[in-house]
Amino acid sequence: MAGIGGIFAGKASKTFKPKKNIPEGTHQYDLMKHAAQTLGSGNLRLAVALPEGEDLNEWVAVNTVDFFNQINMLYGTITEFCTAENCPVMSAGPRYEYHWADGTVIKKPIKCSAPRYTDYLMSWVQDQLDDETLFPSKIGVPFPKNFLASCKTILKRLFRVYAHIYHQHFREVVSLGEEAHLNTSFKHFIFFVQEFSLIDKRELQPLAELIEKLTSKDR
Repeated sequence: MAGIGGIFAGKASKTFKPKKNIPEGTHQYDLMKHAAQTLGSGNLRLAVALPEGEDLNEWVAVNTVDFFNQINMLYGTITEFCTAENCPVMSAGPRYEYHWADGTVIKKPIKCSAPRYTDYLMSWVQDQLDDETLFPSKIGVPFPKNFLASCKTILKRLFRVYAHIYHQHFREVVSLGEEAHLNTSFKHFIFFVQEFSLIDKRELQPLAELIEKLTSKDR
């Protein structure tokens, strides 16, 4: 998305996975442009609100694609530090460890390194976003009944990449001069999932203190 995505242009041009583009000429593309313009106003609470007369599913779809692209770029900046040697498990501090399962290829959760977990996760999200039956891009094609539930799972898992970056790689983020970008992206993400109750509060616990700090000024 031009709004936040543009912030990363140049410095963080290296992406972990290929960027997911929304086709020009579609209503979702128009929504994406609207989101970029409202993000430019600096009022994130306003920027995440459902635009008047718009469909909630389309709004969630457009923003989910955007967050995938943002996290893709952010993680792409720290891949040289996030190695199997440095991060043998996918964790967010000493109290939270994540094991991977997608329910189809890997049915039983497996313990793996953070880069392997993130690779599984981002590939899985990419497959969801490319699935026309789940994320229809053509006008008039309805969203499936399980769409919001699927997005909740996607966003819950994308949160884990933010949590890992903050807990395990924040020093590297600061040394790269990406701290403001990371904070802006994460704040946008949190405001969005809070606005539409898309992630259970329990899942957000690894970054609870940071979330409180980032959101308390905007209540």
